[in-house]
Amino acid sequence: MATSEKPSGLPFPTIRRYPIYLRAISLKIARGELYVSSAALARELGIDPVVVRKDLAMAGEPGTPRKGYRAKELIEAINRALGWDNATYAALVGVGSLGHALLGYHGFEDQNLRIVVAFDVNPSVVGTVHHGVRVRAMDEMAKFIPRLKVMLGILTVPNDAAQSCADLLVAAGIRGIWNFTAIQLDVPKEVKVQHVDLAASLAVLSHSIAANA
Repeated sequence: MATSEKPSGLPFPTIRRYPIYLRAISLKIARGELYVSSAALARELGIDPVVVRKDLAMAGEPGTPRKGYRAKELIEAINRALGWDNATYAALVGVGSLGHALLGYHGFEDQNLRIVVAFDVNPSVVGTVHHGVRVRAMDEMAKFIPRLKVMLGILTVPNDAAQSCADLLVAAGIRGIWNFTAIQLDVPKEVKVQHVDLAASLAVLSHSIAANA
């Protein structure tokens, strides 16, 4: 089968829905289903059928009349659209409680994300191995990030260290930062940053619970 061209410039709402589709399609494959329809996905996930149909069309995998999409090929197409078809090597900065938990999270394998090195300032942590990942000193970042072909930095440091650590990642050649701190980072425009604000997410959830109490 010919490989579909990788789509570009996907809308962010579509990008956010793609992992939901992947989980649903994977369950269908596990049940032995070979085809999946956009209508069936829409019903199961409670999403507008028109939205699902447009999202799947953007992945670039053609459907089959009266059958829908070939399930395995659709998963491959969505992974290509998300850039998950090739392994992304990541470096984690800050091996505290959150950093340690992320090192042990095996779900990243489903997205082809591999944390291959970690960095920390604590001398008692440097040199240790957590879930198969060795912790290096911060001054080794410029050496190991290019050597290991790391493209993504995961930032789990205290807020007051966030910007300086981001600067080191950028200087080492990182192309994207997954920021778990509460700081809005100042980085060059070619470096992409995705903020994960746990406090903001909790605030929204708490407000929703209180409003419906």
